[in-house]
Amino acid sequence: MAAADGEGGKMITLISSERERFQVSEAAASLSKTVANMIEDGCADDGVPLINVSSAVLAKVLEYCNQHATKASDEAEKLESFDAKFIDVDRTTLFDLILAANYMNIPCLLNLACQKGADLIKDKTTEEIREIFGIENDFTPEEEAEIRRENPWAFEI
Repeated sequence: MAAADGEGGKMITLISSERERFQVSEAAASLSKTVANMIEDGCADDGVPLINVSSAVLAKVLEYCNQHATKASDEAEKLESFDAKFIDVDRTTLFDLILAANYMNIPCLLNLACQKGADLIKDKTTEEIREIFGIENDFTPEEEAEIRRENPWAFEI
């Protein structure tokens, strides 16, 4: 439901996958291009359902959006410091943030989270990357040896 807040701006209700309702300023909600489009089209009056975003992750996303919506561009250093602390999360939360930022179309959060993901695998071997992402190696030793022979460049660090 959209409502007026104390400063004359609208409040938007976002609804998580568990149907928990979150009130957020229109400025913060509009960092999501998906939500901004729904507001523009008049589809946000009864709340915006975000069926692929859990309550815990939505709360984290809104922490980011609120901070970025309220900081002026001359406070870039404070935002960088906030971002560094904000994205220092466990892998599961990081991957959930990537999925939510992509689903909600929040480019600045998606870039931040993807950069953190890239930093996690930088200079890692194939085996280390598999471990980070929980990927089981389904190649037989013979198949893997053949792939390494055919594509040696792919296994260089």
